[in-house]
Amino acid sequence: MPSFASYPSLKDKSVFVSGGGSGIGAAIVEHFAAQGSKVGFVDIDEAASTAVAKKTGATFIKCDIRDVKAYQAAIEQIAGKHGAITALINNAARDDRHDIADVTPEFWDERMAVNLRHAYFAIQAVVPGMKKAGGGSIVNFSSVSYHTMTPRLSVYQSAKAAVIGMTRGLARDLGPDNIRLNAITPGWIMTQRQIDLWLTPESEADLMKAQVLKEKVYPADVARMALFLASDDSRLISAQNFVVDGGRM
Repeated sequence: MPSFASYPSLKDKSVFVSGGGSGIGAAIVEHFAAQGSKVGFVDIDEAASTAVAKKTGATFIKCDIRDVKAYQAAIEQIAGKHGAITALINNAARDDRHDIADVTPEFWDERMAVNLRHAYFAIQAVVPGMKKAGGGSIVNFSSVSYHTMTPRLSVYQSAKAAVIGMTRGLARDLGPDNIRLNAITPGWIMTQRQIDLWLTPESEADLMKAQVLKEKVYPADVARMALFLASDDSRLISAQNFVVDGGRM
């Protein structure tokens, strides 16, 4: 069995995670909590999130990330409880399928709010505290789907491609304040949602053909990359994109 790293610099660190109630986000909350971090997270799924909070000791606030004012208030509430947030994990997203003919301006705007906009305004909210604290780490989430050209995901892919540009642009702007920004690009991660909706024997066989490592990738594999990027072990890494996909891309 593999053994995994412990990061002393994460103990007592104030960490904020969006979309921490399930899937990759829940794994991220659990892994930071196991490192001794003070973790706060938001989600709209109250039942699932309450269970994660009970299991990990993390602080949960129910919040719709599409409401920027309420979202920034939730971030401030967590910072007030745990201290200045010095690790921000912009995980929240939703990859609902869609056809170009059905996309309206309203759908476009709502999907951008769910998959891109919230990350920018979360960064805006934590930057003053990170500056006062002497620095911080921000981890944004992209997606392998725009590289693999997964069908019926063009709006989602537009947002996730933009995450890379946002990450690199803000890395330049915030670097002088010792604030690091990096992106994680997950491959096909075996969350319960992905398993329930899209995993079939045929799709799994195709995935194993595409990946150089012949194992399915799980939320914990992504969470461990987030730990590294939030820790002092990655202190001189910024403006980069880390692909966690079993060697598919």
